[in-house]
Amino acid sequence: MEIKRDDYLEKLKNRMHNGMIKVITGIRRSGKSYLIFELFRRYLLENHANADHIIAIELEGLENREYRNPEYALRYIKSRIRDDQKYYILFDEIQMLNHFAEVLNSLLHIKNVDIYVTGSNSKFLSEDILTEFRGRGDEVHLYPLRFQEIMSISDKDRYREWADYSTYGGLPLIQFMKTEEQKINYLTRLFEKTYIQDIVERNKVEKVQELDDLINVLASSAGSLTNPSKIQATFKSSIKSDISLNTIRKYIDYLKNAFVISEANRYDVKGRKYIGTPLKYYFEDVGLRNARLGFRQVEETHLMENIIYNELRVRGFQVDVGMVSTQKTNREGKRETKRLEVDFIANLGSRRYYIQSAFSLAGEEKIKQEKASLLSINDSFKKIILVKDIINVKRDEHGITTISIFDFLLKENSLDL
Repeated sequence: MEIKRDDYLEKLKNRMHNGMIKVITGIRRSGKSYLIFELFRRYLLENHANADHIIAIELEGLENREYRNPEYALRYIKSRIRDDQKYYILFDEIQMLNHFAEVLNSLLHIKNVDIYVTGSNSKFLSEDILTEFRGRGDEVHLYPLRFQEIMSISDKDRYREWADYSTYGGLPLIQFMKTEEQKINYLTRLFEKTYIQDIVERNKVEKVQELDDLINVLASSAGSLTNPSKIQATFKSSIKSDISLNTIRKYIDYLKNAFVISEANRYDVKGRKYIGTPLKYYFEDVGLRNARLGFRQVEETHLMENIIYNELRVRGFQVDVGMVSTQKTNREGKRETKRLEVDFIANLGSRRYYIQSAFSLAGEEKIKQEKASLLSINDSFKKIILVKDIINVKRDEHGITTISIFDFLLKENSLDL
């Protein structure tokens, strides 16, 4: 059974021979190696190159440790280039190659090479590194499996698959495990032995317990408005810790750099400006988030919001959290300002969507609550409510469209239904 990942393969095909270093990023175990060493390599063999014109080096393997030496790697690759035909260089986990920017820049001077690399750390895409690439780094970010991709290989109906997906997430290996015990153990060990250990070693973290505690706090509050100051207050009240604000900010950056979490900033819709804090943090994979909490806080409402956020990011949208200020007269006749939240503002080029994650619209009061912020926005961009219920697409007299989460996840054009 093969998971095709056609969207990402198409992105690589569209970037072929563009004179840039194609950088495939993503959380560890999300399928980056499979994408370039299996799917993309097969495509090259079937359409563009002979096997001896594909130079593939997996740096994570102990047997390839010698290729982490920049001089050795460069000599080896140059020795393989023997004619003027196009050569494809595939590097896996490029951050393990010492002085990799210099090696890649040297290879860029060879006219008949096309370079593809993977990495599990956003630090190597920092401004300084991109400067060294002279603007010739082209990123493709690979996410864990989408619900749509899992359904394409699943023998379950959408409801049972949703239950699994919102609990165990979309890491590829999870889809081939038969029992809940296997999945739980895999995700738990992966977080502890791979992600945390990788962050600790790379950033030389000394206070590992504080990092552990921070991850737990972020996992518990995923999708809730927060900021480092609030997190520090939680540490003091719940954990009796005197962790500093600077340490919290630094550790959050470590988690973002490892692609474990990402943040959504607040945007004032009417004021047309960003608000510094609070903001929201989401996990790149909800299964990892649940594993971190021992599968004790599997609230479907928050998980659905996290899944929507990830799906929008996969589709290429820049995603913010919206805030709308409204003026109302209170019982004393005084005007007061009320701030309403829009779960997501999704932007892509000239397109914009305002999206609420409602899970359920049980009763008129709930419907009124979910629509309030959308009704306060006066522009013409589409306004959408996503619900767990199975419904036909509905549009009310105000132009607000209600869509099932299943239609949203399974149909590429779902936001335009």
